[in-house]
Amino acid sequence: MATTKKKPRRTAERILEVTLALFNRFGEPNVSTTLISAEMNISPGNLYYHYPAKDELINTLFDRYEAALGEILQAADSVDNVEDAWLFFHMLFELIWNYRFLYRDLNDLLSKNRRLETHFQFVLKNKGKAMHGLLDGLARSGAVTITGAQAAPTATSMVVVVTYWLSFEYVRDPRHALEPENAAAAMGRGGYHVLALLMPHLDEASRQHLQMLAAAYLQP
Repeated sequence: MATTKKKPRRTAERILEVTLALFNRFGEPNVSTTLISAEMNISPGNLYYHYPAKDELINTLFDRYEAALGEILQAADSVDNVEDAWLFFHMLFELIWNYRFLYRDLNDLLSKNRRLETHFQFVLKNKGKAMHGLLDGLARSGAVTITGAQAAPTATSMVVVVTYWLSFEYVRDPRHALEPENAAAAMGRGGYHVLALLMPHLDEASRQHLQMLAAAYLQP
């Protein structure tokens, strides 16, 4: 029986995949377009044909991250219990892990790339809206009791932890923290510490459920 050959992936798409893997592994400042073309075994001219500058690679990857982030953040309003919140933050940290070069090198990237500097303001704003939506949902269900005055700084603190958790992990253990085998543990700790900000506001059943989830899913 004759088999049909799969069409090769477009070069532009493969360049993005390889670039993301290299950025995540070595950090964006340490990856040149020469390294990317060598890793793909293509000429620098072929790379430049698709992406004339390194910033275009960064911006395209960021656009994909931003679109995926928007889809996840839309789910925040439907969270009304601790288990849903746990899943929400796991999904959020999983996306951040998949684009971890943005967060490990965030300050450096923002200082060099005006487009990212501008767009990351929207990212922070949308994260903040999502945290407020999540708190509102938990409050409506009775899982959380929190005043308006308490909600604003709590939501901001949640955004800070989400945004800088991988940087914290990296500082704690620069040689191993961002290796793939440590992904699950790093994401789990991040999700737990975001939710731990709600401990003083959770009802007793929700507090116990959060502790149970942490015991089941977090490495000691």
